[in-house]
Amino acid sequence: MAPLPAQLLAGASANGKLGVMVCGHGSRNRLAVEEFAQLAIGLQQRLPHLPVAYGYLEFARPILRDGLDQLRQQGVEHVLAVPGMLFAAGHAKNDIPSVLNTYAAESGLRIDYGRELGVDRKMIEAAGARIRGALQQADAAAAAAGEPAVPLHDTLLVVVGRGSSDPDANSNVSKVTRMLVEGFGFGWGETLYSGVTFPLVEPGLRHVVKLGFRRIVVFPYFLFSGVLVSRIRLHSERVAADHPAVDFVQAPYLGDHPLVIDTFHERVEEVVRGDTQMNCSLCKYRAQVLGFEAEVGDPQRSHHHHVEGLIESCTLCERECTGACQPDGVPIPLGSGPAHSHVHGPDQTEHGPVHDHAHHQGQPHDHGHTRYPHADHPLGPRSLTAAPPTKGDPAVSPTPGTQEIHGA
Repeated sequence: MAPLPAQLLAGASANGKLGVMVCGHGSRNRLAVEEFAQLAIGLQQRLPHLPVAYGYLEFARPILRDGLDQLRQQGVEHVLAVPGMLFAAGHAKNDIPSVLNTYAAESGLRIDYGRELGVDRKMIEAAGARIRGALQQADAAAAAAGEPAVPLHDTLLVVVGRGSSDPDANSNVSKVTRMLVEGFGFGWGETLYSGVTFPLVEPGLRHVVKLGFRRIVVFPYFLFSGVLVSRIRLHSERVAADHPAVDFVQAPYLGDHPLVIDTFHERVEEVVRGDTQMNCSLCKYRAQVLGFEAEVGDPQRSHHHHVEGLIESCTLCERECTGACQPDGVPIPLGSGPAHSHVHGPDQTEHGPVHDHAHHQGQPHDHGHTRYPHADHPLGPRSLTAAPPTKGDPAVSPTPGTQEIHGA
């Protein structure tokens, strides 16, 4: 590992005392919020000489401004902010920078913003460790039952990403899948998504089982638990129940694996060094990306002000939404209700269409969304509320007029 930059060791830069801010999305799922806090604590242990704070865009406290206030109260004059995001889509490119820019303008605090975790060797290794552990457990269970282990060439890996209206972020999940498939030597690999884009988990898995592999490993490429991870598990189990001859293995999400915290540490170092370039050549807000040409130069604004710090909770579930309140068993954001159900039409994006580089500031907040061009895809969001298919159905058919509830 390279030595720490002198500024980090000294705890100060030319602009004054340094502090670190970890910027998360937030969730009504209490388990996800607790896990994010644990990751921030893990980063603090790697940087004992620097104050470390964290905050969320929505649905949880502390909000981003609370974390920044905490750093200022500790005498911090120069904040190194990093997005707690796997890939750079609307939240990392737009919502978080908008909040940070507004706070910096109001307070005079120097805030430098880092890049997302991205496709990184350490993140691939962390993912590999989670998958390897799941395979070992599956092989041990087979041995205990007196059955032979399923070879890797008879195993198909499914990596499930968050899903975004940003094609660059979605394509990064596919690269992670390929790196893992080649690293292990799986027989095949597929990339699915939990929302917004296509193919989603259930219709994707119903296509995957037709390939005839004896075992399918489903790996959620997520940092934390939450509504969407619950949805991935439940939809996987639904498909598995219809195909008892196929061995479905559920691998755990990344969590606070030491290599994940190592990557966050590297992102903080990059901010100090000024080495935080995003992949602007494929950013739909800066370049004419095929199918997304109309979004070049969209204004930078946050779409989360109305749910900052909202911490309503459901009492049906302990900490993690299980979908107990829903007839189809699909988890929803805890606390959804008539006052603000945060339901979006299937033709809308997750949140927010803008970038953190050179875009217009000071635009009014109207919670508008750019229409995702493939919202009507039959394997996309419209499949979420369609009736579950019976055994042997080719896929979930789209139901006109259905809506997707976006989770944390």
